[in-house]
Amino acid sequence: MSYKKTFDPPPPHFVTDDSVEEAPLQMGDRQGQNVYVYTEKIILAVNVALATTRPLLVRGPSGSGKSSLASSVADILRWRYYEEVIGSRTQARDLLWRFDTLRRLNDAQAQKLQKDPAAYIEPGVLWWAFDRDSALRRGSVKSAPIDIPFATEPAQRHEHMRAVVLIDEIDKADPDVPNDLLVPLGAGNFVVSETETCVRARSSPLVFITTNEERVLPRAFLRRCVVLTLEAPDELRLYEDVAKQVIEQEQNKHQTKSLTPSAAEYLDTIRACLELGVRPHDETWEAIFETTLLKPRDLTGGV
Repeated sequence: MSYKKTFDPPPPHFVTDDSVEEAPLQMGDRQGQNVYVYTEKIILAVNVALATTRPLLVRGPSGSGKSSLASSVADILRWRYYEEVIGSRTQARDLLWRFDTLRRLNDAQAQKLQKDPAAYIEPGVLWWAFDRDSALRRGSVKSAPIDIPFATEPAQRHEHMRAVVLIDEIDKADPDVPNDLLVPLGAGNFVVSETETCVRARSSPLVFITTNEERVLPRAFLRRCVVLTLEAPDELRLYEDVAKQVIEQEQNKHQTKSLTPSAAEYLDTIRACLELGVRPHDETWEAIFETTLLKPRDLTGGV
């Protein structure tokens, strides 16, 4: 595809011993891994979202890289990164700010009540992305002396004026949440009701929103998003097919049933094989899948 790319990721590379000091800490379920394989379809969707300043709604099966995409893009752009994992009780306002009513009540009972209600405000991920300085000051006027503690910003790997935001699994939220986000995401501003502070975006964030499609999203919300549908990676399908064959052979051989591997376990297998330079059908493949895929239902007994 030929077009002017604002986002143009380099070819995938893998962390080696020489670059271990620059590699981010990796944990098994951590989203920010050191490799993300970009297709032209993904690159185009990110560039369209940047050009239109619309949220990028990412669909796809488990293990297709929905949640890890935002973190990878932030690292490549070297922008700040914020994320919010949505739950059933999440409200749209939680992404903007939270007011700590319980702490305010405790302070009032202890006769330590802060006069400025901003002291009980905690900025949400969109506030941090819109205006970092305002979020640090909890919305207090910059020219006025601040007598309340600064807000604590989520840890950052990069310093940049612009930010990437991940709103993960929006379909788990109350049905009103997507529509309630239309104004702040579209207009780039909102008002904190407790202090009447107007927060305006100093620059447009790149917002990623993922869905597992457990609930139908409102049409008005969909119209205001750029949509990207991810497929299971070819490499994942290759390992999954081979793993299923070997697991079936082992189950027949031992006449026992192991736990059915999840997408995360297939990804662990792929990650181990890539890091160790092992391909399906190599002599060490069976040894690796026994540690990651072929797990007994009851660890108190033998396989």
